[in-house]
Amino acid sequence: MTVSTFSVAMHITPIIYASLAVIKTLYTHGKRKTKKLKDRNEQQQATDDIFFDEAFHIVKSFILLGTENTVESLQAFTNTHVPAPPWTAVAPARIPLQSCNQAADLLMQWFGPEDLKRVVGGERWWQVRGLDGIDAEWIAEKSHLAKTVHIDAGRKYSEEEMLVMSMEQLETTMLYIHGGGYYWGSINTHRYQVIKYAHKIQGRAFTVNYRKAPQYPWPCPLHDVLAAYLYLIQPPPDATHKPIPPSKIVFAGDSAGGALCLTMLTVLRDLGRPLPAGAVLISPWVDLTHSFPSIHTNTATDIIPPHGFMNKPSVLWPVDPIKEGGRVARAHSDPLLKPCHADTPGANKNVTRDTAQVPPTDAEKHGDSTPSGSKQETSSSSASGVPLKPQDKASLFDGGKCNPAVRGHGRGQEQNRNPSNAVPIDDLAVNNKRGPSSNSIPDLDDIDFWQPNPPKVLMKNPQDVPLELRSQIQHYATTEQLSHSLVSPILQASLGNLCPLYILAGDGEVLRDEIVYLAHKAANPAEYPVREGVIRDGWRQKENAHKFSTPTKVHLQVYDGMCHVLTVFTFTSSADYAYHSIAEFAKHVTRRSAEHLDQNPFPVLQQTPGPDVPLCAMNGRSGDMLMIRERVDIHGRVRSMEPKKDIAALQLRPSEIGIIKEETLFKWLEGQEEWDRRFKYRATKVMKNRVKNEAKANSIIKNARLRGLLLAGEKDDLVERPIIGRSSATHGAIQEDRRWGPLDLVDEHPPPTAIAARRDTREALALLKKSIYHTAPATHKTIPRVKTVDVVFAAFDPNNAPFRPPRQSVSEQQTRTGMRCIHGMRMWQSIVSYFGRKVAVKAAEGTRRVGDALMETGDKAASTAKSAAVRSKEECRV
Repeated sequence: MTVSTFSVAMHITPIIYASLAVIKTLYTHGKRKTKKLKDRNEQQQATDDIFFDEAFHIVKSFILLGTENTVESLQAFTNTHVPAPPWTAVAPARIPLQSCNQAADLLMQWFGPEDLKRVVGGERWWQVRGLDGIDAEWIAEKSHLAKTVHIDAGRKYSEEEMLVMSMEQLETTMLYIHGGGYYWGSINTHRYQVIKYAHKIQGRAFTVNYRKAPQYPWPCPLHDVLAAYLYLIQPPPDATHKPIPPSKIVFAGDSAGGALCLTMLTVLRDLGRPLPAGAVLISPWVDLTHSFPSIHTNTATDIIPPHGFMNKPSVLWPVDPIKEGGRVARAHSDPLLKPCHADTPGANKNVTRDTAQVPPTDAEKHGDSTPSGSKQETSSSSASGVPLKPQDKASLFDGGKCNPAVRGHGRGQEQNRNPSNAVPIDDLAVNNKRGPSSNSIPDLDDIDFWQPNPPKVLMKNPQDVPLELRSQIQHYATTEQLSHSLVSPILQASLGNLCPLYILAGDGEVLRDEIVYLAHKAANPAEYPVREGVIRDGWRQKENAHKFSTPTKVHLQVYDGMCHVLTVFTFTSSADYAYHSIAEFAKHVTRRSAEHLDQNPFPVLQQTPGPDVPLCAMNGRSGDMLMIRERVDIHGRVRSMEPKKDIAALQLRPSEIGIIKEETLFKWLEGQEEWDRRFKYRATKVMKNRVKNEAKANSIIKNARLRGLLLAGEKDDLVERPIIGRSSATHGAIQEDRRWGPLDLVDEHPPPTAIAARRDTREALALLKKSIYHTAPATHKTIPRVKTVDVVFAAFDPNNAPFRPPRQSVSEQQTRTGMRCIHGMRMWQSIVSYFGRKVAVKAAEGTRRVGDALMETGDKAASTAKSAAVRSKEECRV
């Protein structure tokens, strides 16, 4: 069953109504509170509120449902257009190709020719898109709009254009980047949150429906959000809005969106482009290697699935539904990696310096493996979650050599089926004497050994068999790219010289540690340097480490008991305080003078220093540095954060950050192996469908060639072909601003999931047809004619249209449904509103009771005073 309103309702209904739901939740909730009362435990938790407890399980159940369905199904559901409420002004917009090209030029300048080829895989494939721009929205509250708008009398304006012009007088503009693991979510899933921000900042918001992975992997989303910012500050001549000064713009984003905001800031900083007034990062996902401890310790208190984002196999994802040779193998390959692909084994048959281990302490070299606890001496085992037994590890995968050049997309490569290449499972046990001996362990300055880049894995024991990933584990980027600074911005050489950052995290979320580390790294660039391997491998990072040394002003708040993206739970006191604080920050940085902001980058919010912590220490003033470090309880009350020495995440060494660790590998692999077993037969069907789709793609290209398709640089030799002549093709056009298409990727090496280079998915076929027959790039000289038989077949194809461009990927184009009033996104908002009203009623009732009690106390006091006065008078008379 695909993800739909019906399936979501069927999935979460047991949580709300059935015996496995409200009955179970209410029972456990009541039992927990009864025990607390019995034990006289006065410690309050977020789940003490039954509404939050229920909402938490609803969201967690929905995300779990998404992992049990295909990527396309989840994307379609969360990218379905939902109408906005009547009290808001929502104006759709389209960021044009001109702005996209400007953003592409900036990214190409940032990477440079060598990294574009070696790391990204080319400069063309990530600029290919299906739509004629990027979908976006302007959002404001109708009561904030101007009553009159000055217009050009000689021009006719649409209703949407009038709305945009009526927002011009609003001073603060929020560019909001939504989250969703880089591969789901949209401006529709986050619209109600953005409406709340627009209301509180008394300004306007601009949201962007950036392209999603895995169809449009990194750097496609970064490309799109950068184009959105350029569209705001440098709009094309025909844009409805006027240029917005960067000092009036604040970035905001949650999860993946928060990381995109941060990454965009670093690109703008590096290229000397103007930065916005500030940025709000809500639970930003900044370490895609999952190298921090909370990834393992906070699983039970977060909404993120325990094994990460798995999905039911489809022609789109995973890259290898059936992985010959196993998903994990012994590391024995050359350390130089091919762009966007796992490196091919066999370059070096011996285990060499590229194997990955944890640097041993002196005690470990003498046989004591107990790690020290200091920041400089802590072994990576200090970041461990749940340790796995050797026999558990061996049972999780089929070790062996495989040919990772085989993408599993049905492109003609033969997969490695040689059973002699398999590594015996016994070879995968810990301390099996196959790893490096204690005498051969390299020195600590051997970066390749101690700081392995993905797909290499950091082993807890230096003498274990070193392992290497043979599968892509994240939708957003290939495994080799996970340690790049624009993929995992925690690996930026410096996060200094940025605009003021307001960073929020939940204490119960799995990303807590990397967020806390991020905030301190930005505020203290010298104290939290990046590991040496990143500096060595990246020319720009080497330059940035010395160039950007000015601390960034940071306000960090960690919310007690809250999970990932606490602002989703809008009815809680914590979220209410967060929305208020975010709005105050946005208004402060966009409406104050530069001189004032230089001394006061953050608004004065509720600040409660601890009994032994003075206010100046809480704010962390040291020279020109300013960092506010706070915790917020479940009632929205603020207190100072504990000293840095008491925060475990801040004790990690730089060499332990931004690498795939052994416990993280097996946590993912355990879930992936379960999905492989569960969908074994479907995976076989997926492989067959890929072959069929690729045959259709070859037919489309062949027929287009026969009907007149010519690319730039090709000779016009159509007279020698069976079908001659070229049609003017009134249904299509060559767009000069569209630089590249799927047929222009010769000598490019895009990631295996990139739709631009694929021919084995239905969405790839739609993109191919659109670029050939409807909106061709500038590299096409002609648009081929369409035969009558093609029009007839298209009329009966639900995924095609006779004269309109075929629907593009759901990772890019919004879907439409006739069930607008009962779509799941609107249902969720109704649930949230219901809980919000309930909480408000409870609060009002509590206030009324307090008031009644005070009045009653006052009446009693007045009566007592009156009686005392009467007695006093009587005594005086006597």
